[in-house]
Amino acid sequence: MLTARIRSALPRRAASAVAAASAVALVALAAAACSSSRAPAGPAGSTTSADPGAASTAAQIVAIGAENEYGDVLSQVGGQYVKVTSIMSNPATDPHSYTASAQTALQISGAQLVVQNGIGYDHFMNEIEAAQPNGNRTVITVQTLLGLPDSTPNPHLWYKPGTMTAVATAVAQALAKIDPSHAGYFQSNARQFAAGQAKVDAAISTFTAKFGGTPVATTEPVADYLLTALTADNLTPWAFQADIMNGTDPSAQDITTEKALFTQRKVKVFLYNQQVTTSLTESFVQDAQQNGIPVVGVYETMPTPGYDYQSWMLAEISALTKALTEKVSTEHL
Repeated sequence: MLTARIRSALPRRAASAVAAASAVALVALAAAACSSSRAPAGPAGSTTSADPGAASTAAQIVAIGAENEYGDVLSQVGGQYVKVTSIMSNPATDPHSYTASAQTALQISGAQLVVQNGIGYDHFMNEIEAAQPNGNRTVITVQTLLGLPDSTPNPHLWYKPGTMTAVATAVAQALAKIDPSHAGYFQSNARQFAAGQAKVDAAISTFTAKFGGTPVATTEPVADYLLTALTADNLTPWAFQADIMNGTDPSAQDITTEKALFTQRKVKVFLYNQQVTTSLTESFVQDAQQNGIPVVGVYETMPTPGYDYQSWMLAEISALTKALTEKVSTEHL
C-alpha cells in the first residue's frame, strides 16, 4: 500500500511514466474487450452498470465521476437523462492505492462527460483519456475549474466550500451542450443542488459562531478545507499531515509534537482519515481516547448508501458538533 500511495499522491511525478504505461496497457485490454460480444462487468462500487451501449440505447448521456462525490453531482444535475458511473466509490478502501482496471479504461473511453479531481489525485484518468482520445468526450477537471496550480498541496477539493456548486454549474453547462433539448432541466437541477449546498453553508456559519477557533488535530489533510471554513485551529504540523497523506514516515519531532496534542490535552477533537489507517495513526486514535478527546472519522469518498454530497458534509459537521457538545466520538458515519 505504501508504494501505491507514494505513486498516487502529489504524483505522483516520479511514477508518472509507470502510470502512463499501465494506463496504455489497460486501454489496450479494454479495446480488445470491445471486440468481444460479452459486455464487461462494472467495478465493485459502481453506481451503475458499466455498459455504455445500454445507456446510449436509452438515450441517456454516459457520464463518469472519478470519485463518487463527483458522480453524485452528475446524478443530481443530470437526473433521468444521465447514466452515471463512479470509479472510486468504496469508503472501505484507500483511494490512494486505487488501480484502474481494463473495465475502468473501457468506461472512461466511452464516456461523453467525465468529472475528475486533478492535482494528481486521480492521475490515472488523464493517462487513460490520453491513450484513448474521444472527440465526443467532455472532461471537467475540478483543479482547472477552480484555477488551481499543480503545486496545490491539498488535493481534497470536494471539502472546499463552493467547489461542488461550481462543479454543478459546469456539469449543467456541459450537459446542455450535449443535450440542448434538456438544458432547462439541467439548469434547474443545478439550482436545486446550490440550494442544498446553502444548507451546508448555513451549518458552517452556525458552527463557526459557536465553536470558531476550536483547536483540533488531524492525521492528514482530508477535511482541512472544511476545517478552515469552520475556523477550527488545526494544530497538527503540515509536514506531518503531508507525510501521512503521501505514505512516508513523519519525522520523530513531528510525531512527538502530534502525540503531545493528546497527552497534554491541547486539542478538543481528533479527526482521522477513516479510510487510511496505519499502526501510527491508530496509536494516535488510542492516545486521543485515553485522554478523553473525541475522535471523528472523515472520508475521502462519499459513504454509501444513504448519503448524497450535501448530507455527507452535514453529517461531518454534525459529528464535530457532537464531539464538542457531548464529547461523543463518531468514527464511522
